[in-house]
Amino acid sequence: MIRVVIAGARGKMGQEAVRMVTGEPSFQLVAVVDIKFAGLMMKDVEGMEPLDVPVYNDLHDCFAEVESDVLIDFTAPEIGKKHVVTALEHGVRPVVGTTGFSEEDVKELSALAESKRTGAIIAPNFAIGAILMMKFSQMAAKYLNDVEIIEQHHDRKLDAPSGTAVKTAQMIAEVRESKRQGHPEEKEQLAGARGADFDGLRIHSVRLPGFVAHQEVIFGGEGQSLKIRHDSFHRSSFMPGVKLACETVMKLDILVYGLEHIIE
Repeated sequence: MIRVVIAGARGKMGQEAVRMVTGEPSFQLVAVVDIKFAGLMMKDVEGMEPLDVPVYNDLHDCFAEVESDVLIDFTAPEIGKKHVVTALEHGVRPVVGTTGFSEEDVKELSALAESKRTGAIIAPNFAIGAILMMKFSQMAAKYLNDVEIIEQHHDRKLDAPSGTAVKTAQMIAEVRESKRQGHPEEKEQLAGARGADFDGLRIHSVRLPGFVAHQEVIFGGEGQSLKIRHDSFHRSSFMPGVKLACETVMKLDILVYGLEHIIE
């Protein structure tokens, strides 16, 4: 039985995580963390599942009072980083879907996880299809090195470009020769028209109501093009990946960044 704490349980992703954990026989939801409603039970809080599970607003207090194995975190970048540190200090293994971590953040947290010999997983995207999209894009970039990324998300998303787009670009950069795309003398008539520049490839972010999470990686070559696209139409699409991460993190003693590292 894996004992799970969820931070951000009132959010849309947090609510899906609660349903996943409570529906999984090998998981037990032991507490949730929320900026409000400390001291209440989930069943007493509007917007939460009617469960006899305690609500905390301080993660230190939660881990001090409740025996826990895994922290699932769907909060905000600045909060998520603090939660990872707190979890590792208490010997609890974090599984983090919050995006916006910098490379320096990941290095710092990786060092802490290694020093504590405690596993952790931070994943920009938990959708299995999205991970395959990133892997396929990396394969294609070996042969087609002119590429642009268009990512589309709901208009409440805070970071741009998305963590998935950045991770995709990083994976592509591992196999793609650095190249500045477009005409050598091109000029933007409106600033930002060509998107963000990542090692010469371009990333474009769309934010509109009605979207969940979508990404298209477009490759161009002489006389041909290739498009690799993934769409998450509902947040439940992320839960199989969260479940896999919770099970896998129990076997780790280091931090893993990106679900692609635990998928064959």
